[in-house]
Amino acid sequence: MRDQVHVCKDAESLAVHSRNWLVDRVGRHQADPEIKTPFSLALAGGSTPMRLYELLSELPVGAIDWNRVLLLWGDERNVPADHADSNYRMVKESLLDRIAIPAENVLPVPESGGNPQDAAEAYERVLRERVQVRHRKLPRIDCVLLGLGNDVHTASLFPGTQAIEEKSRLVVANEVPKLKSTRITFTAPLINAARNVVYLLSGAGKSEALSILWHAPFSPEQFPAQLIHPVEGTLTFLVDKDVMGDIPLPETVMVQLI
Repeated sequence: MRDQVHVCKDAESLAVHSRNWLVDRVGRHQADPEIKTPFSLALAGGSTPMRLYELLSELPVGAIDWNRVLLLWGDERNVPADHADSNYRMVKESLLDRIAIPAENVLPVPESGGNPQDAAEAYERVLRERVQVRHRKLPRIDCVLLGLGNDVHTASLFPGTQAIEEKSRLVVANEVPKLKSTRITFTAPLINAARNVVYLLSGAGKSEALSILWHAPFSPEQFPAQLIHPVEGTLTFLVDKDVMGDIPLPETVMVQLI
C-alpha cells in the first residue's frame, strides 16, 4: 500500500482536516458491527496535535462516542502528571477536561515522574492488557499520532539512543543525553504494528527533517523516524504547504491536496 500525503494550505486547515480524518476513522470503526473493541488512539505531544485536540473537544455531542475510545500516550516526559512539560497535562487541558470520557478509557503512563524503568514496564503491562487486538502477538493500536523532530526523531526515539535498537519491548525508558532527561516511549515494533500511523507536521521548520526522512540513505541510528513503517497498516502524512516547500515527493507516496 502506498503512503498517503495530505497537503493542507495552512496550519489551521491542517488541524481541521486532521480532526475530520480522525472522526471518519473512528466513525467507521464504531459503526462496524463486527468490531467489539474500542478505538485505540495513541496521542502525541506538541503544538500541532494540541490544536487537533482542541478541535476534537469542540465537536457536537455524539460525533464521537468517547465511551468506545481508548486514549494512550506514544511518549511522555518523566515528570509528574501536573508538570508544565507533561504531555498528559497538555491533553488534559486541551481535550480531557472538555469531553465526557470514562476515566478507565484514559491510559497515560503510570506514575511518571518516578522511576522511569518502572513506569515503562508498568505501561507495557497496561497496553498488553487493554489493547486486545493483536498483530503478530503485539497489541494493534488503531491509530498512532506522531510528530517529527528537527533531528528526525519521532515519539521519543532519539538519534544515538538505546530505544532505537529495541526489537521486543513495547515501551522503554529512553535516556536522552542531549536533553539530560529520560523519556518513556513506544518502541518502533509497537508503532509498526498499528493499523494507522499518522504524522502531523506544520511549518517550514519541519521541511528539512521531512526531506531527510524521505530521501536520506537509510540510517536509523541517525534518523530514527526511518524505522517507522507499519507492517500491515497505513502510513499517512498530514502536513501543510509550509512543510512541503519544494521537497521532491518519493515515488512511493500518493498525494492529496486539501
